[in-house]
Amino acid sequence: MKNLLFPIELSFKIGTLANDFVAKDASGSMIAYVRQKMFKLKEDIEIFSDESKTRVVYRIKADQWLDWSAAYSFTNALNQPLGKVARKGWASIWKAHYDVIDQNENLQYHIREENAWVKVMDGLIGDIPILSFFTGYLFNPSYIVTDIQDNPIARLKKEPSFWGRKFTIHQLGDIDSDDDDRIMLSLMMMLLLERRRG
Repeated sequence: MKNLLFPIELSFKIGTLANDFVAKDASGSMIAYVRQKMFKLKEDIEIFSDESKTRVVYRIKADQWLDWSAAYSFTNALNQPLGKVARKGWASIWKAHYDVIDQNENLQYHIREENAWVKVMDGLIGDIPILSFFTGYLFNPSYIVTDIQDNPIARLKKEPSFWGRKFTIHQLGDIDSDDDDRIMLSLMMMLLLERRRG
């Protein structure tokens, strides 16, 4: 996932048992097909080059059994470590907060939910019959990626849709060519986790 053309669009597949989504760049070219293996005690995510699912280009695995503060390690097709994303357990109770760490265990970026009230309102209204059908259009959380100096790098935002299936990543600042993969893999993993939380 080098030299990405932003914005990147992520669309979840409807009607599949697995938690699958595709990522396409601004030109409409597919850059990844993400598949989350179901019924696993430890998260195991495969990222394929396309929908044919013939070539795994990245893998994300949890470092422990399902846990609200687990870290998720990235490897490439050659099983070389690329870094990881770690959920900040207590910090994420109110607003989601993740740290992006490189392959040398150095903290590089933060991912934070921008407005926790969006999630709260989505949860409240989502429990009301009939109104719950429209929460996908009314409440659209966004998450910002910042470097360790707090400079904005990228934003992931849910787009209005009935099934909460469309998301867009916009570039806000310069991204080091070595960090493209790490940032994208972190956002993909975070999206799977946060979407499951509601």
